[in-house]
Amino acid sequence: MFRRRADREFRDAQLAGQALLQMHATWAAPDFVGPAAEPTPAAQGGTGVQEVPDFLPPDLRVPSRHEVEGLMMRWEQPLVIDGEVRECPQCCAYRDWIVFSMRDDTIWLRCRADHNTAEPRLDPAWYNRNSGPVDHFHPTMDDGLRHLGH
Repeated sequence: MFRRRADREFRDAQLAGQALLQMHATWAAPDFVGPAAEPTPAAQGGTGVQEVPDFLPPDLRVPSRHEVEGLMMRWEQPLVIDGEVRECPQCCAYRDWIVFSMRDDTIWLRCRADHNTAEPRLDPAWYNRNSGPVDHFHPTMDDGLRHLGH
């Protein structure tokens, strides 16, 4: 007896929900603008193609990753790769790195003593996961290093 009543209540709830969904499907969105009218052919060329301005003006655009030589970030804590602390092969420094992600998808490390070392176990995906947003673009590497305090 209780089972039939529970089944009937469930079916009634399903029907009410279905009716509500159908009602919402027929409503027009309040901010919906109807389809745009066909653009009129351009008077000058008569080609009918209308030029759309770029989204951002040129002075607000940032260079893409392939337009710059590389990206750099500061890594102050010890750099642990595959369970081992990465040390500089020349001076044995193990913290306060500058990490470079170059255009050719290589990762380079620079210690405080200006020793540069390639790190093949890191890749641009690691760099992108661990770096913050780009906040400055510098014309030279020395300007970037000064900005990062090296």
